[in-house]
Amino acid sequence: MNAEVLFRFQDLLIWKKAIEIADELFDIADFLSGKKLYRFAEQLRGAALSMPNNIAEGSGSNSKAEFRTFLNYNRRSIYECANMLIIFERRKYIKSEKVAELLKELVALSKMTTAFSRKL
Repeated sequence: MNAEVLFRFQDLLIWKKAIEIADELFDIADFLSGKKLYRFAEQLRGAALSMPNNIAEGSGSNSKAEFRTFLNYNRRSIYECANMLIIFERRKYIKSEKVAELLKELVALSKMTTAFSRKL
């Protein structure tokens, strides 16, 4: 993506990582929709979209404390996505290998978010 950086969040590594993971989760949601698991797909899309959205929204805050609040919302969305992936794996909707890969990415994003929040 070669879009001009217009917003503060576009330079944040945690936002870039959240967007990458959200793209992968949207692919899974598309697969689930194809299996007529629409409610699961929409729930995953919502949680996946919340990750970068909360980072972006928080970056527009006027205070560090408020930004930290949105980063906390982001972490909660990360955990929500992880939980759904585990359930989808248990139901055999997603292969274990893909879930393991995505869970590692979500853990990394969670750690990045915590570290960034502490540095604010």
